[in-house]
Order: sequence, then structure tokens, then C-alpha cells
Amino acid sequence: MVDVEARPPAGESIPGATGADDELRAKGLSGNSVGLLGSAVIGVSTVAPVYCLTSTLGPTVSEVGLQMPAVFLAGFLPMLLVAFAYRELNRAVPDCGTSFTWSVKAFGPRIGWMCGWGLVIATIIVLSNLAGVATSYFYLLLGEITGSASVAELDGDKPVHVLTCLAFIAIATVISYRGMTATKGVQYALVGLQLTVLAIFVVMAFTKARSGDFSGSIGFSWTWLDPFAVESFKAFTAGLSLSIFMFWGWDACLTVNEETAGSARTPGRAAMLAMVVLIGSYLLTAIGTQMFSGVGDKGLGLGNPDTSDNVFAALADPVMGSVLGVLLFVAVLASAAASLQTTFIPVARTVLAMSTYQALPPSYARVHPRFKSPGRATIAAGVATGLFYAVMTFLSENVLIDTIYALGLMICFYYSITAFACAWFFRSELRGSVRDLFLKGVFPVLGGLLLAAVFFKTLIDIWDPAYGSGSSVFGVGSVFVIGVGLLLVGVVIMLVMQRRSPAFFRGEVLTRSTPALVVEG
Repeated sequence: MVDVEARPPAGESIPGATGADDELRAKGLSGNSVGLLGSAVIGVSTVAPVYCLTSTLGPTVSEVGLQMPAVFLAGFLPMLLVAFAYRELNRAVPDCGTSFTWSVKAFGPRIGWMCGWGLVIATIIVLSNLAGVATSYFYLLLGEITGSASVAELDGDKPVHVLTCLAFIAIATVISYRGMTATKGVQYALVGLQLTVLAIFVVMAFTKARSGDFSGSIGFSWTWLDPFAVESFKAFTAGLSLSIFMFWGWDACLTVNEETAGSARTPGRAAMLAMVVLIGSYLLTAIGTQMFSGVGDKGLGLGNPDTSDNVFAALADPVMGSVLGVLLFVAVLASAAASLQTTFIPVARTVLAMSTYQALPPSYARVHPRFKSPGRATIAAGVATGLFYAVMTFLSENVLIDTIYALGLMICFYYSITAFACAWFFRSELRGSVRDLFLKGVFPVLGGLLLAAVFFKTLIDIWDPAYGSGSSVFGVGSVFVIGVGLLLVGVVIMLVMQRRSPAFFRGEVLTRSTPALVVEG
């Protein structure tokens, strides 16, 4: 039941809301607690750039060779175009439900519900993966510090690994539960650390590559930035899928819009700032590591399959030396831990919004009276993440691996819907000016089409059992079964909620013309 006494006074609006939805009301979150820099830091942190680089540099080189920097640029393009859609939608409807709220207003309750589900399930998958990575690097770092191989090997003990993973999830849940003030303080330290160490690594990689002291080093070429030099379209799309994954998470800037000073404009600017930091970091690191290591499949070459899943572990000592090299392990751990904590932000606030608008049970719309955070939604996300990771780990490591491979499907699914929602929501304004035509129409549609193309191409590719771990179900690739199966689970839950909350699905709660509702408790 809705707690009527907990509603804010009539007319209380989200600061900075503009346009048709200037009556948007806050949901009880801590307003004006995040500025431009803090919002951008949350966006960068959620992406986890150092972790993404160490786990993606090798596989990307294996697909496209020296064109890795070009593929990073190609993956940046659709994300940038979609970022324009997010910025324009946020200006008109600064609601923490973001993709869910906007797609409901554009396309109706069912498409909007599935868009919100895509974001939620993608985030749960990422949270579980990040917790696993943080655990692995925790023991790897302890092994480096103590010089003990047995300590590092504790990560291979499944019960120890899972228990440590659950501890990381619990810590991240507690910090997120305590609201944006606690979150922001932790993030400044962790993001600052990982970007500083990454900058040192890049400078040293460039310096040593140019010294000529390493046999595998190669000279820079501008052809590395040419996407048309990739040998095949299949290789390009495979590399592009990896590149898109590397940018996922920047939209966390928008999910804290109701807690940001200048909620209509600041989050969009923060998203753009985060994107610039990310593409700059990725390009410089890609070029620096290629110059230092080359792309061969032996030794320190980035194409070596033995080191491709953790490039920085192999390059830490050769590039930075035995002392500074430990910092690179710390940076990867900090990157995974920081992202684990901030990734709770979008899932908790999306669940909060969905509950507020009666698309999920009303209990998840409760905001903690002291911390001003979606407490119950945050705890639910933590419990779901822990259960998901523990069950998948003990069930089968292949299933866990294939679940991660299916992540790209979810990302393209809800990003593309949001991009199309922007053009449709603003369709009556597109003739108003050249700016409106391109920023509200052309750019979002192009970004949506690119991501939709990757979505359908991925659907075709993952049908093959060879994709991912190589497992199959009745001859169909397990990545396909998991990816499509998770979307179908969303359909089932939506049908259940349709019976419990018919008003939302009849379009009586949230429409294009109605201001947002508020539920606190």
C-alpha cells in the first residue's frame, strides 16, 4: 500500500526540472548531494576502466589485431550518440527511473517495463562478475605482497572464493545503503587511484616502447585508427561488441539525477565528461600497450592466449618494475571494487522508480528516512547478486562464463530502446530547430540503430554453441539460451505484475503527459 502520510507536500518538485514535466516530484532521495564532478566520477567508476582494459585488451587484439584503437573508437560512437538521447530526455524528465521512465512515456508500459528489466538484469550480471574479479585480484594482490603462491591460490578454492565474494558484495551494499554522501567519498579515492596508476602505466609504456630496448616493441602508425583495415566484418563486429561492453555504465550519472544539483542539466554534462575521460584513457592505453608489447601470440604479445584475460598482470612488472608494478594490481582491485559499489546505484534507483509507478511491489519504493537512499531496493539487489553468483559458481563455471557473454545482449537491448524513445518522445519538436533535429532525433536514432544491429547480429552469433564456453542446450548455444531466457523471465514477471498492478499496465499511472508520482515510506 502507498504510504500517503509519507508523501512530500504538494508541489514539491525536482530542482531544475524543465519542460512539460516541471511538476516532477522527488521520491525522498537526498537532493543536491552530488555535483558535476561527483556525478562524472560515479559514471567513470561504474564503467571500471582499469578492469575493462585488463580483461578486454587481449580478446580485442585477438579479433582485430593492430586495429584495436580503431575498434575502441567505433564502439565509442554509438555510445556517444545514445548519450545525447539520455541528456535530452533527462532535461525534460529528470527521473531516477531513466530508461524505464522515459521508454514508458514514449512507448507505453509494456515496452517500458521490459526496458527497465533489461537494465536491472544486466546490472545484476555485472555486479556478480565485478565481485568475482575483486575477489580474484584481492588474493592475487595478497600473494604479490606476501610473496606466497599458496595465498594467491586461495582464489581457486571455490568455497573461499564465494565467501570472499559475498563479503565484497555485502560491503558494497552497506556503502550504497548509506546514501550518496558515503558513496561519493569512497569513489573519489578509488577512481583517483586507478586513473593515476593508469596514467603512470601509459607514460612508462610509451617511454619504454620508444627506447628500443624491448624486442617486441613496435612503432606507432596512424593506420591503427582506421576501422576499415579490419580483415573481416565478422572480426569487426566481434571487436565492436567487446568495445561496447567497455563503455557500459556511464548512464549511472543519470540515475542519480534526483540527487544531483541542477538535476535537469548536470547529469547530462557529467555523462559527456565521463565519456571523454573513458575514450581518452582507452585510446592512450591501447596505443601504449600495442607499442610496448606488439600484437603477437607469444611472450608479452597482446595476442598471447595465455595472458589475454588479464593483460596487466603480465605487463605490470615489465612496464612498471617490481615495486611500482604492485600498484597496477591495486588499481585493478580498486577499479573492480569501486564499480561494484557504484553499480548498485542504477539498479536500486530503477527498482525504486518501477515500484513508485506500481510496476513492481510498493515495498521497494521505500526510502531510508536517515540516509535518503532506496534502502530496500539496494538490499534486494545485493541479495540477488550474491545468490546469483553463488548459485552460478557452484552450478557450473561454464554457465557463469556464458552469462557474462550474454551481457552484451542486455546492454544493446535497453540502450537501443532508450535511444528510440528519445526520438519518439520529442517527435513533435524535431522541426523546431536544427539542434532539436539532430540532438533529439538524428543522433539518437543512429545510435539506436547501431546498437540494435549489434543486438541482432549477436543473437545470430550466439546461436552457435562455439560462442562463449562452447556449451549447448539441445544443440543451441548456451549463451543464446541464457540471454534470451533472461529476457523471457522478464516477460513472465511482467505478466504477473500485470495481474497485480493493472492500473500501471492500463497506462493510468505514468503517461507522456502526467508528472511523476512519489512514494516514500
